[in-house]
Amino acid sequence: MRLNRIPRAAAAAAALLLAAACSSSGSGGSSSTGLNPPGLKAPTKLGKAEGQVNLIAWAGYVEDGSNDPDVDWVHGFEKRTGCQVHSKVAASSDEMVKLMKTGEYDAVSASGDASLRLIASGDAAPVNTALVPNYKDVFGGLKNGAWNSVQGRMYGIPHGRGANLLMYNTEKVKPAPTSWSAVFEDAARHKGHVTAYDSPIYIADAALYLKATRPELKIKDPYALDQKQFDAAVALLKQQNADVGEYWSDYLKEVSAFKSGDSVIGTTWQVIASLTASEGAKVKALVPEEGSTGWSDTWMVSAKAEHPNCAYKWLDWIVSPRVNAQVAEYFGEAPANAKSCAETSDKNFCTVYHAADESYWKRIAFWNTPIEQCLDGRKDVKCVPYVKWVQAWTEIKG
Repeated sequence: MRLNRIPRAAAAAAALLLAAACSSSGSGGSSSTGLNPPGLKAPTKLGKAEGQVNLIAWAGYVEDGSNDPDVDWVHGFEKRTGCQVHSKVAASSDEMVKLMKTGEYDAVSASGDASLRLIASGDAAPVNTALVPNYKDVFGGLKNGAWNSVQGRMYGIPHGRGANLLMYNTEKVKPAPTSWSAVFEDAARHKGHVTAYDSPIYIADAALYLKATRPELKIKDPYALDQKQFDAAVALLKQQNADVGEYWSDYLKEVSAFKSGDSVIGTTWQVIASLTASEGAKVKALVPEEGSTGWSDTWMVSAKAEHPNCAYKWLDWIVSPRVNAQVAEYFGEAPANAKSCAETSDKNFCTVYHAADESYWKRIAFWNTPIEQCLDGRKDVKCVPYVKWVQAWTEIKG
């Protein structure tokens, strides 16, 4: 397996202050009715393909064989549709938002920390899911999510999802952990050998843990923290910092650290856990009893798309069973299309990634963008916006 995942949670700016709230708890549920994006309309029918499509994507999402001759789902699309693919890899959600504002791109594979910004600013248009035939086979838990829909209208086609897990060395960490307390209150047991994800969005992991362990804080949503709640999460992470040996963003470094024993416990992704184990390290990974954070990506169409017909054809292609299976295995995430599980080369892939286990995903709080207007619906208090999360993360790491 080749992993191409790039850390996506990047520093947000003051422009993140959306004009409304949106719930992000769990993996599904109806979207907020508070967000009032511009009154854009989705097309009612498709016209003739324009001959090309310009995409912004995470590395590993738009593969044409140039990175690996055995990994190519672009040329098949071009041959079938006549739409030539031009793609740009983005290294962060901020970069995706900036690029979409130029109007030079037709579609983008946005994560939850970018999708609401694109909706609120009017840079992303609502989609007519009836024009994407393969949408009907997308897992229900990915439809009408807090991060990809507003007032019952989908603003994109789900691509895939993944969870942030707790990984540990089975020989050095005993008894086996069941709680995130292993990397917070109990982190000193493995002082210098604890690892954590290097991003401001990791503050949400601390908030998720406090939601379960400190009910007096009344945290409902790890991405909607008032000042008191935020300060508690930051304090917990500053305490943890004394025991952290390394903050990681490069998956190869985490694999190496667990193989050498420099790290014995910390956050990870399933694809990293699988790769680490395949290279001989004695590790296991799990969703602890408090639940976990995670991500879900959505292909969104630009409101200024010059090639909307080709863009819609791409949305349908990338979520078609065989292609979605190929992307999921190459990238390392659960596919969006339920029929993709029958198309994976590894017939155990969807089991390992919990692709069809909706009860599993209900325990995952997908990334969202913290804004001043609290995402949990509170009106009587302001929440801490992501720009403050970025500042705090610098202080936490010291």
